[in-house]
Amino acid sequence: MKTIPNCISFSRIVFSLILIFVKPLSMTFYVIYIICGFSDIADGFIARKTKTTSTLGAKIDSIADMIMIIVLLSILYPIVNPSTEIILWIISIAIIRLASMLVALKKYKTFASLHTYGNKITGIVLFIFPILLPYIHTTVLMYILCAVASISAIEELVIQLTSSQLQLNKQSIFEK
Repeated sequence: MKTIPNCISFSRIVFSLILIFVKPLSMTFYVIYIICGFSDIADGFIARKTKTTSTLGAKIDSIADMIMIIVLLSILYPIVNPSTEIILWIISIAIIRLASMLVALKKYKTFASLHTYGNKITGIVLFIFPILLPYIHTTVLMYILCAVASISAIEELVIQLTSSQLQLNKQSIFEK
């Protein structure tokens, strides 16, 4: 039973990579994309309900999330054609996220990405981004996504800097 959530997370990696070979924003793209989204919800839900959460599972989930984000950025970049300002903002967010992982590596001898509410909200905003592209101006969507991602990245870095032990499932900076 413990491997089912990990298999679901791993399937998200596979489906995310398949997106590279599918026409962006096509029906096939959206079907695979929605499968990826549901797998992201299902893996954690099943792990918590069956009490099979694990450090390995959390890491696989984080890796799957990062791969999906990288794939989406590479697919959607030519479509959204972001301004230099947005590109620099995204690079800044990536640097903050990398700094957080390096802090965790130095302090806890492992790379870590936390499952905070901020990161979950960022994931939701990132998930709905391609779905909203035909309906909302790209620049507005990019600003919203970058603002949310910045707040969650900074929160995670602060948590990593101030925590005395690794807490992968810490939900918020305001949580004791």
